[in-house]
Amino acid sequence: MKIDHRPTRSTVQRPDKPACAAGNAAVPVSGLALARPSPTRRQGNSLPGASFLAAPLAAVAAGVLSALLPVPASAADCTYQPRPSIDWSDCNRQNLMLGGANLAKANLSHADFGLTDLRNATLTAANLSEAKLVRASLAGANADSADFSKVEGYRTDFSGLSAEGASFQSAELQRANFSGATLSNADFEKAELGRASFDGARLGGNSFVFANLARADFSGADITGALDFSNAYLFLMRIEGADLSAATGLAQSQIDIACGNAETKLPQGLSRPAKWPCAED
Repeated sequence: MKIDHRPTRSTVQRPDKPACAAGNAAVPVSGLALARPSPTRRQGNSLPGASFLAAPLAAVAAGVLSALLPVPASAADCTYQPRPSIDWSDCNRQNLMLGGANLAKANLSHADFGLTDLRNATLTAANLSEAKLVRASLAGANADSADFSKVEGYRTDFSGLSAEGASFQSAELQRANFSGATLSNADFEKAELGRASFDGARLGGNSFVFANLARADFSGADITGALDFSNAYLFLMRIEGADLSAATGLAQSQIDIACGNAETKLPQGLSRPAKWPCAED
C-alpha cells in the first residue's frame, strides 16, 4: 500500500512575514508586478536628501562671497565706446584710433594708451595720472586742467596740445614733443623732460621746480610769463633766443651749464657764460 506524504491543506505552515527580495522587489498583485521602493539608506554621516541641498547652498554662498569681494569699477567699462566721464582706469587701450574722441572728465588713470591715436581728442579735466602714453599722439587735443601726473610719455606727441592749468608733476616725458602747445600755468614740477621740445610752445606761469630739463629745447618757446626753475637741472638746455627775464629760481650755476646766445634774456643779476653759444649737440 502506497502512503501519500504530500501535506494536506490543514498542515501547511504560513510564514509570519512574506519573503521579500532586497532592493526594489516585485510584489504580485492581481497579476501585476509593482516596484517596491527600496528604503533610503544613510551614507556615512550624510542625511537623506543632503545631496539635493548642497548645490543650492553652494550657489548662495558663492553669490554672497562675490558680493562682498571688491570688484574694479572699471572692469565693465574697458570695452565701452569713448564718452565723457567714462571709467577706463587700468584698461588696455593700446594701438587704437581714438582721434576726436570726447573723454572730458574721464577716469583714465593707470590706463595704457601706448601708440594710440588721440589726436584732437577732448580730455579737459580728465584724470590720466600714471597712465602710459608711450609714443601716443595727443596732437591738437584739448586737455585743459587735465591730470597727467606720473604719466609715462616717452616720445609722446603733444604738439599743438592745449593743456592750460594741467598737471604734469613727476611725469616721464623724455623726448616728448610740445611744439606749438599752449601750456600756460601747467605744472611740470619734478618732471623728467630730457630732450623734450618746446619749440613754439606758449609758456607762462609754469613750475619747473626740481624738473630735469637736460637738453630740452626752449629756444623757440613763446614765454609770456614767469617760469619757476628752482632747483631744476638745465644741463645743455637750449635757451637760444629765449626770454627768461621774468624767470624765478634761476641761479648762475644753472645758467652756466645751459646753452644760450646773445639773444637770450636773463633775469637781472645773472650773466651770459663765456662759452655761449654751445656747439650743436
